[in-house]
Amino acid sequence: MNYSPSLKVRAQAERERRRRSGVDNKYRTFQEKYYSNPVAFVKNCIDWREDDEGASVYQEEILSALPKERRVTVRGPHGLGKTALAAWIVLWFALTRDGRDWKIPTTASAWRQLTKFLWPEIKKWARRLKWDDIGRQEFNRYELLALSIKLETGEAFALASDNSVMIEGAHADNLLYVFDESKAIPDSTWDSAEGAFSTGDVYWLAISTPGEPQGRFYEVHKRSVGYEDWWVRHVRLEETIKAGRVSRKWAAQRKLQWGEKSAVYQNRVKGEFATSDEDGVIPLADVEQAIERWHAQQEIEAELEFTCVGVDVGRGGDNSVYAKRYEWYIDTLIKSNEKNIMPVAGRTKGILIANGGYSVIDVIGIGAGVVDRLREQNMDARSFNASERTNQRDSTGELGFTNKRSAAWWNMREILKNEPVALPPDDKLIGDLTAPKWRVMSGGKIQVESKEDIKKRLKRSTDDGDAVVMSFFSSITGVDLIAFV
Repeated sequence: MNYSPSLKVRAQAERERRRRSGVDNKYRTFQEKYYSNPVAFVKNCIDWREDDEGASVYQEEILSALPKERRVTVRGPHGLGKTALAAWIVLWFALTRDGRDWKIPTTASAWRQLTKFLWPEIKKWARRLKWDDIGRQEFNRYELLALSIKLETGEAFALASDNSVMIEGAHADNLLYVFDESKAIPDSTWDSAEGAFSTGDVYWLAISTPGEPQGRFYEVHKRSVGYEDWWVRHVRLEETIKAGRVSRKWAAQRKLQWGEKSAVYQNRVKGEFATSDEDGVIPLADVEQAIERWHAQQEIEAELEFTCVGVDVGRGGDNSVYAKRYEWYIDTLIKSNEKNIMPVAGRTKGILIANGGYSVIDVIGIGAGVVDRLREQNMDARSFNASERTNQRDSTGELGFTNKRSAAWWNMREILKNEPVALPPDDKLIGDLTAPKWRVMSGGKIQVESKEDIKKRLKRSTDDGDAVVMSFFSSITGVDLIAFV
């Protein structure tokens, strides 16, 4: 391990201070006591400030399994405490192996998971360790960095999941791999980590909310041939509710919002592997990839040129929704209870004056009046009539569409697969985009489920999804402006 001369001097001085004060003996005693007992480490060495704080029953079970089973993989609902669990394990391993040759490569399916969640979580829990009981000083600014812990004989660090060479190059007598949100980590990265198990004292934690039933994380949880040496744990929704990690009300609302049989509900709430329905227009996996791109592009939004705003005008009990599009990037959705012509036209005009571009407005209901008012004020307002007929065809050229709504939703499906679309992490938007179903009619035309039929089935409207879909599809005098790729 390479250290700067100044850091070496500090390390030597710290060792000498510790030797004279007898602190090393206390630290060694701590290491011997907790070397194979992460459960006791979490219970005794973290400052739990509230009576209801502490590891849950299932978290203790997972902590207990790691030293014995060595390969531990966990799936479960959003909110079960995966990142905190991973942070505790990183700190336990680093402190109990300090003085030996050790490394902890941490990776995740998205770099953001490391920079925004796992490593900030590690730093948070490091501040709550009982350092007097551990027998050493708190990590200093040379030891605990933004994406690493650097001690005298080892290091924990972040690695991109597509860098399998670096994963394979991590060698140490004591090695811990942490794969966070591992459902989409490439197989090659799993294979690179696998090689380390041929020698040394090696452990592996792979943890994630599940997704599509594919990839190595799925194969391990399915217990496919060759993966029988993994200890597999499915944390169930009721366990997380009992532990106070997930609200029963939240879970019930997501069932209403997404539908109990939807892939997004099964993945995020039930912690089950599920694929989007074959008759679903837009696969959940494509939406999730677009959300990852949104997180990656937040810092460059200012550099993108504003294109348009899709406006789904509220009617009945529904809100009006405004989807601002910057090239392939959708900004955070604006939602309001405006349901009259003038307020909706006024807000849309304000967006256009501030940004330029054009608007695409649903003209069914009062939307036609909004378009007329904007055009009176010389604003570029383009109407979208979902029931209007269209001559557009799908990307194969083999199928047409029963109406403009079907063409627009199919257009969204196509561009999500083929273009760098970035969508905000909005739970309702996710549910909206994955809700509609489709079928091929006898005339060789695709029919996408109507908004009214979806509302009957899900007891809610897909306003957010419709606003986004319209922003990627517009027409003037029947000429489609966004063609399929």
